[in-house]
Amino acid sequence: MSDHTATDAMRRLLELLAEGATGDDLGCPLADARAAGTGPHELAQIEEAARLALRVHRTLKQHRRREAELTALFDTAGDLAALRDLVAVLRSIVHCARLLLGTDTAYLTLPDERAGDTYMRVTDGSISPLFQALRVPMGKGLGGLVAQTARPYATPDYGTDERFRHTAAIDAGVLDDGLVAILGVPLLLGSRRTEGGKVIGVLFAADRTSRAFSPDEVALLCSLAAHAAIDTARALAHTQAALAELAEANVVIREHAAAMQRAEEAHDRLTDLVLGGGATTDVAAAVAELLGSAIAVHDATGHRLAHSGDSPELTPAAVTAATAESRTAARAVRLDRHWVCAVLAGPELLGSLVLLDHPDLDDPDRRLFERAGVVTALLLLLRRTVAETENRIRGELLTDLLTAADRDPAGLVDLRLALLIAHQ
Repeated sequence: MSDHTATDAMRRLLELLAEGATGDDLGCPLADARAAGTGPHELAQIEEAARLALRVHRTLKQHRRREAELTALFDTAGDLAALRDLVAVLRSIVHCARLLLGTDTAYLTLPDERAGDTYMRVTDGSISPLFQALRVPMGKGLGGLVAQTARPYATPDYGTDERFRHTAAIDAGVLDDGLVAILGVPLLLGSRRTEGGKVIGVLFAADRTSRAFSPDEVALLCSLAAHAAIDTARALAHTQAALAELAEANVVIREHAAAMQRAEEAHDRLTDLVLGGGATTDVAAAVAELLGSAIAVHDATGHRLAHSGDSPELTPAAVTAATAESRTAARAVRLDRHWVCAVLAGPELLGSLVLLDHPDLDDPDRRLFERAGVVTALLLLLRRTVAETENRIRGELLTDLLTAADRDPAGLVDLRLALLIAHQ
């Protein structure tokens, strides 16, 4: 087994990340090292690097998914601005809800004031005629709970959830369509029900397997519900207020999409630096340029390793304390006018990244700063592994030379001089 196995494996992990490999592909360098009989120490380093690479892969996958969601939401908002028919608007919203949340089905219910119940106005992905024709008494089912409280509710298993009032008809329809996990959000006119707002319907997203809906998914469905709740077909077809809200949504979505694209490009740039053999000073310079502020890289004891830009040098004690706070919080933390992000390789603290004289850091830039911390961890871990491997090789070479039976003292002197010259 080559002494460069750990270094080669880590370099291969970085190449796989840059190529957009799958999570399964990232396990190949570790599997190859095990099959080749790599020593325990090197194998542990490769395992830690593989775990860190998988974490980066998951983060990239999440950001790509979020970027796709925002792009689709932006396209839908633009389509809504051109629609004048209420049915077309609602169908577009329900279809978008199913697409963005990745659920098996989505649907929207509206109240029938004369009949005193609610009915399925639009469905997308439903396979049950019984479910599509379902009429629900006021206040019953998950939708009744959402309408009464004017708040979102989600259940990972509709059939066993006792927070709302079941009926035989609703349960039969849900069962016939095979639905299990359901998220419902109100179509609310006005800010809150207690402030004169009115719930005019409920928008749902549902899966045929159990799942937990994340806060981001709830917020996303609420955003779509806000579009659906614009005061009936007349508001969508005849008022400038509805168009103004859609235009405003377009601006917000564009900003989010631009922020996601900027973060993706920043990560690609930082990864290229590491793959190209860049030093910590190169990473610091790149992050400083991206965020428009001075950057410093500190070791685990709080002492500065590298920096870019004119900046004050913080005391090791202050940096160490802020790094410990960042490590506990698993995110960047503020230190006076600065920001500190712990640089970690799993549970091991490798150092910290400090953004200097930058008191105002919005969420997109904070995530970019934290992503730079992950890339810095990969760089420091790779440098340490290379240094340890080189030291071990030098030690083994010296031992072989000193213990060889036919060693030549004069030759050793010449070799020592050659090594000194090469080192210089």
